[in-house]
Amino acid sequence: MLSIKRIKIFWIWALLIFIALFFISANLGGKRSWDPSEQLVIEIIAPLQIFINETINLTERVWLKYFGLINTHNENIRMKKELDSLKIENYLYQEMLAANQRLQQLLQFRNMSDQPVIAAQVIGRDPTGWFQSVIIDKGKNSGIKLNMPVVNAEGVVGKLVSVSNNYSKVLLIIDQNSSVDCIIQRSRDDGILKGLSSGVCKLDYVLKSSDVHVGDVVVTSGLGGIFPKGIPVGEVTDVEDPPGELFKDVRIRPAVDFSKLEELLIILKEDPLANYLTDED
Repeated sequence: MLSIKRIKIFWIWALLIFIALFFISANLGGKRSWDPSEQLVIEIIAPLQIFINETINLTERVWLKYFGLINTHNENIRMKKELDSLKIENYLYQEMLAANQRLQQLLQFRNMSDQPVIAAQVIGRDPTGWFQSVIIDKGKNSGIKLNMPVVNAEGVVGKLVSVSNNYSKVLLIIDQNSSVDCIIQRSRDDGILKGLSSGVCKLDYVLKSSDVHVGDVVVTSGLGGIFPKGIPVGEVTDVEDPPGELFKDVRIRPAVDFSKLEELLIILKEDPLANYLTDED
């Protein structure tokens, strides 16, 4: 309320000064000099007029600056939107490049394979958390059957344990229920790869007489009727000889990064046992 009252008083004074100046200009229009009373009026009114002019100029500058800031702000918003749009386009482009690179690697594996394969996309993981498994977007309608091996460009991923018309579940080799017949690539000693559900595996039934060292590459042996021979499985990270035991304790780091599964290949290799069980049913 106080500020409004002050504004009213200011404009009243401004109006009075304007009227006074108007009459002075009208009365003195033809005179060359002011008399003492007129000089007194001018001395009183002129500073007020200067103040009013400066106030008007200041107000004008403030408004111009305000509108300039508004325009600048709006321009900044527009430019930020354009920048965000360009960032999104760049992210999508980088994602397309990464996907293309992964697909190129899968294509190389596909060209090297002597068996037909079909590509699939990972669409989810086991919701219960009890198993190390993923769900893919291919099923019976794509020719998928139980126990078919699943790989990617890095190596063995797992095998199909559940199949519906359009989707399937892949049990990963790091699951404790998984087992894969393997051999040490260098020495040809064999063993059974078992998952530990912790991102690593162990190679069971490796005889103490076996020639196994840290850094050895482990590949599929081709036994068991599921996985073709020679597909990378992992690398030996630790070898121990427990006293009183028949077998070595061998730890394997999987060749596949299971935290980054996206595109997979299903090898269309039928399991005779699965077909036999299906026929019996």
